[in-house]
Amino acid sequence: MESESEHLQVFYGRYLKRCNEHRFDELGEFVADDVNGPTQGLSRYIAGLHAVVEAFPDYQWDLQRVLVDGQWLAARLYGTGTHTGPFRGIEATGRVIRTQELVIYRTVDGKILECWGDLGSTVRDELTSGTR
Repeated sequence: MESESEHLQVFYGRYLKRCNEHRFDELGEFVADDVNGPTQGLSRYIAGLHAVVEAFPDYQWDLQRVLVDGQWLAARLYGTGTHTGPFRGIEATGRVIRTQELVIYRTVDGKILECWGDLGSTVRDELTSGTR
């Protein structure tokens, strides 16, 4: 029988696979409608992911570590993508970026209800760092 920790790890693996397939409009299976509160919600959550892949159409997340504690899940991810479109006011550079991201999730009733991550600022910082 699968433990709650193992269940959340499998759940997150399925969620991340869907993200790497850029099938964000299907994330309602994994993410609550009111994720991060009523002023944020699923549509803004999805819009943020769309913004990344519109600028980096080959963007992929690679899970390095996952920690589960009850309803909490923390993930350390490496991200890669080629900057071919505008992102947060930065025109396409053609650069391949590599990012490190830490995301913390709280799950309730089998869905992500809260998510704290820094993907947007991490990607922006990588683009403006001047390194290759």
